[in-house]
Amino acid sequence: MTLFSYIVRYDVGFAPNPFHGFCSLATCKQDIRRVAQLGDWVVGTGSRTNAKAGDLVFAMRISEIVDFDHYWQDARFAAKRPNLRGSRMQQFGDNIYHHGADGQWIQENSRHSRDDGSPEARHMQRDTKSERVLLGQEFVYFGGDGPAIPEYLRNDFGFDLVHDRPAYRNGFRDEHIAATVDWLRSLDPGIQGRPHDWPRSIRSIERAA
Repeated sequence: MTLFSYIVRYDVGFAPNPFHGFCSLATCKQDIRRVAQLGDWVVGTGSRTNAKAGDLVFAMRISEIVDFDHYWQDARFAAKRPNLRGSRMQQFGDNIYHHGADGQWIQENSRHSRDDGSPEARHMQRDTKSERVLLGQEFVYFGGDGPAIPEYLRNDFGFDLVHDRPAYRNGFRDEHIAATVDWLRSLDPGIQGRPHDWPRSIRSIERAA
């Protein structure tokens, strides 16, 4: 089992998307999406910008991995398709990529599109570096209301669970992973809070998750 830790710079319910019964990581963090395997854990912590550094945003155990086309076509994930005229949950749907009949990528009007709904090439190029979507049914999502990561998970194993850079951290020892999973499973599962950045308008949040 591998554990990945990273900072959730923009917490809008998009990456990760914890809604509709699955926590999904379908955009951004292409390096994690490329290498993570079934049974691995992904932990996201808050950013200094949000004054949430060291707080838990979400954690999920990967129970399924699909590609973008499967994600788009699977009826289980239709509710995760974005609708910018719908509720906030719909506006930040992360089911945004699939191939067209010509084999080219389609990027749905979404968090990662331009304001006029046209594709944003910068996001598309980065997001599609890995076509893998990570899905977890065992997860906890706190958004902006998460607890601080316990000090023993930061200092007692010689390797801080909280990463302090934009990439990700892994390489945790088995005993550190076991202690982290025990703590995560002691928390109430599922959605426990709202995304930190939801109070702002959808169009006023920088599109660079």
